[in-house]
Amino acid sequence: MNANVSSEVIAAVLILVGTIFSFLSAVGLIRLPDVYTRSHAASKSSTLGVLCTLLGALLYFWITDGYFSIRLILGIFFVFLTAPVAAHLICRAAYRSNVELAKESVQDDLKEVLKRD
Repeated sequence: MNANVSSEVIAAVLILVGTIFSFLSAVGLIRLPDVYTRSHAASKSSTLGVLCTLLGALLYFWITDGYFSIRLILGIFFVFLTAPVAAHLICRAAYRSNVELAKESVQDDLKEVLKRD
């Protein structure tokens, strides 16, 4: 197996792993009980899925065509920058709007902090 074929296999595995994480994120959005856990699924696993997919595409085009795409690097950067911030703001707005936690939630640490303020 030469270096070109093995790097294509690595790129394909990264894209496959990214696809699996994105699929699990979609399943989490459907199956999880409340906005807080759904936000967690949407931010964590989809960010990792996008990272793996874009990294696999970057590696593939770099090895096969010798083309290094700054757009893919910027895409990775902006997803890592915006997804956690958006998830945090959505959860904060939901909590301050008195959206109930799921029945399965064990504790609410933020309630005591907001009582003091």
